[in-house]
Amino acid sequence: MELSLIDLYGTMGGFAKGIIYTLAIMSIWSLTVMIQKWWYLRSAQAQTRKFAPEFSQFLEESNLEGAIDLALSYKKSHVARVLGNALSDIKPLIADGSVTVADINSAERAVEREMLMTIVLIKRGLGVLATTGSTAPFVGLLGTTMGIVNAFTGMATSGGGGLGAISAGIAEALITTAFGLMVAIPAVWMYNYFQTKVDNITAEMTYSSKEMIDYLIKGVSGEFGRSRFTREFNAKALNTAQI
Repeated sequence: MELSLIDLYGTMGGFAKGIIYTLAIMSIWSLTVMIQKWWYLRSAQAQTRKFAPEFSQFLEESNLEGAIDLALSYKKSHVARVLGNALSDIKPLIADGSVTVADINSAERAVEREMLMTIVLIKRGLGVLATTGSTAPFVGLLGTTMGIVNAFTGMATSGGGGLGAISAGIAEALITTAFGLMVAIPAVWMYNYFQTKVDNITAEMTYSSKEMIDYLIKGVSGEFGRSRFTREFNAKALNTAQI
């Protein structure tokens, strides 16, 4: 006798159906996270590709105000989020057009804070994929174990013997394991894919933030920040001489 999947589902007990429903919920949840995360990262990287060269151009022109406005306009770009918010935090410190060593330290701390918050935002939802990928096979195995127990219990109760008496019950039980693997495998694949994306995005943010810090350091040693830096250095030297 041949049984289709629908026929097997119809013969399942309440516990096995509960396992199927649980796996279905896990599958829908993980699939929702996959789509949302893929779309978010796709939009973020597309905006970053447009933002990066424009931002570098503003830095080369020493147009800090324009760089901040540009970063704030690219709301989905992870790099723009980090640099824009960091520059906004230190903007009052360099409002007179010069940069000091203390300003650079403040900028580095601001960048680090924004990177941490952005990475947390990007990783949001990956825990769902990791949990689904690691637990779905065991949820399915639980259904299989109980299904086999029920199959042998039914055989003992009916007094029948042989493989034919329990084959339908075993087939029903194994479906939950197969379903669990079907849920887990895509979740693990996409988790590893997104984790690689997160690593690449972190590298992009680190590279761009270092570029901005280099720009501020050049401001200290160059014309951009020389006047204020020189005044502070001379003032400290004068105080030391008086002591």
